[in-house]
Amino acid sequence: MEIYTAMRHFADSWGLVFMFVFFLGMVLFLFRPGAKSAANEAAQIPLKED
Repeated sequence: MEIYTAMRHFADSWGLVFMFVFFLGMVLFLFRPGAKSAANEAAQIPLKED
């Protein structure tokens, strides 16, 4: 039961901070300049002929 309590406290504090920072990083990564052209190029990969 003590391990559960320790993990719960970690998840409520540092786990939440980590998830928020990760989410913010992903949003910034997706809205960076040049992301649209990279995404369009990656989307066309399955449609290219060998």
